[in-house]
Amino acid sequence: MDPLSWTGATGAFLNPIWTITVACFALAVVLQIALSFFAPPMTLQSNADGTLAVRGGYLGGIERVTKIAFLAVLGLSLAYAIAGILLPYGTGGIVGIMFKRFVPVWIALIAIFAVSIHYKRSLGLYGKLFDSTVGMIGFGLVMFWVFTAIFSGMFDMLITHNPLSQVSGLKNKVPGVPMPDASVGNWPHYLLGGDNLARDIFSRVVKGSVIVIAIAPLATLFAFMVGITLGLPAGYYGGRLDTILSFLANLILAFPVILLFYLLVTPEIVATGIPSFMAAFLFVFPIVFFGVLLNSRYYTQPSKRNPILIVILGVLGWLYLSLVSQDGTVLNFMPNWLDGFDINPGILVVFVSVVFVNSPTVYRIVRGLTLDLRTRDYVAAAQTRGEGAWYIMLWEILPNARGPLIVDFCLRIGYTTILLGTLGFFGLGLPPESPDWGSTINEGRKLLLIYAHPALPPAIALLSLVLGLNLLADGLREESLKD
Repeated sequence: MDPLSWTGATGAFLNPIWTITVACFALAVVLQIALSFFAPPMTLQSNADGTLAVRGGYLGGIERVTKIAFLAVLGLSLAYAIAGILLPYGTGGIVGIMFKRFVPVWIALIAIFAVSIHYKRSLGLYGKLFDSTVGMIGFGLVMFWVFTAIFSGMFDMLITHNPLSQVSGLKNKVPGVPMPDASVGNWPHYLLGGDNLARDIFSRVVKGSVIVIAIAPLATLFAFMVGITLGLPAGYYGGRLDTILSFLANLILAFPVILLFYLLVTPEIVATGIPSFMAAFLFVFPIVFFGVLLNSRYYTQPSKRNPILIVILGVLGWLYLSLVSQDGTVLNFMPNWLDGFDINPGILVVFVSVVFVNSPTVYRIVRGLTLDLRTRDYVAAAQTRGEGAWYIMLWEILPNARGPLIVDFCLRIGYTTILLGTLGFFGLGLPPESPDWGSTINEGRKLLLIYAHPALPPAIALLSLVLGLNLLADGLREESLKD
C-alpha cells in the first residue's frame, strides 16, 4: 500500500488554481487595507430602488475583487470535498478522505442551518443569530465539533482506528503513512500520522472532542446554576447576605486560577476526599434552582405544582445521588442496582474544579445585573401585585438579564475549554492515556522540533472551537443589543 499525499490525484489539477486564488485573495486583502487609510469616509446612500449604493473608486473595485476571490477559495475548498466524497479511496488524498469521514457531520450541519434559517423569525434570539455573519460562522464551528463528538461518542463513527491502540512501526510517522499490514482494521492508513506511541492522531483528535464537548458546556452550566442561585438573592436583598457571599466569592477569585486547579486535582488533595465533598455541595444547586423555579411559578396552582415537582425533583435527585456516589471515592454509598452511572474519578475531579472556579465569576455578574434590574418599573409592578421575592427574581429579573448571561455563557465555555487543555497539557486530572486535546498536545510537543504533525492537529482543533465560541458570543452580543 502506497502512502497518501495531502490532495492525491485531484491536487495535480486543483493545487495550482488554489495557489493562484489564495495569492490573489491575500493580495486583495492587503490592498484593501492599504487603500482604506486614504479613502474618504463613506455614508450610507441608497439607490432609487431602495438598495444601498456600493462604494466606488479604486477601493470599491478592490472590495469586489476581495469578495470574488473569497468565494473562489470557498468554491475550490468545496471541490476538494466533493472529489474526496465521490471519487475512489485515495484519489482525493488525505484531505478528501477526511472530508468523506465527516459526511454525517456535514449533513447534520446543513440540516440544522436549513431549518434554523427557515424558521429564524420565530426562534427569538437564536433565530436572530442567523442575521449575523460572524455569529453564523461561530455557530458553524461550534456545531461542527458538537456533531463530531455526538457521532464519534454515541454512535462510534468517524474514527478510523482505536485511539488507544498502538501499531508497531508507526511511531511518529508522517500523515498518510500506510499500515504495516493493510489487513489490520478497515483503514489502511494513518490519515494524520502516528504519535510517539504509534497511535492514530486523527482518531485521537476526533475522540478527544467527546471529552471537551462533554465537560466544558456541562461544567459551565453547573457553574451558572450555582452563580444564579446565589447571585440573585445577593443582589435583590443586599445587606449582610450580599456582604458574606461577595466576600466568599472574592476570596476564591483571589487565588490564581491555574494554582487553584493544581491544588484541587493533585493526587494528595484527591485522596483526602475534598473533591467528593465539593461535588456533593455544588451539584445540589441545580436541584435547588429548579425546585424554587417551579415552585415560584406554580405556587398558586398546587394541583399542577406538586406532580411537576415530584417528577422533576425525583429525576434530579436520582441523577444527583448517582453523580455524587462514585466507585473509588469516599462517598460510594449507593447500591449498584440503584446507581445509574459512574464517572472516571479524574474527569469528576476536573468537572468539580471547573464548576468551583467559574461559579464566583458568574455570581458577580448575576449580582451586578440584579442590582441594576431590581429598580426597574416591572419589578415594582410585580411587587405591587403581591408576587413573592423568588418569583420576581426568577421570572422578572432573570429573563431580562438573559442577553449578557448568554454571551458570557458562550465565552465561559471557551475559557473552560482552554483550562481543560491546560490541565491535560500538564497531565493533571484526566487519565494519562486520555485522547483529550491537551494531553495529545503535551505528548506531541516533546519532539516538536523534529515531528510537528502530532501536536498541530489537536492544537488547531482547540483553536477552532474556542474561536467559534468567541465568534458565537460576538454574534449573540450584536443581536441582543438590537433588542
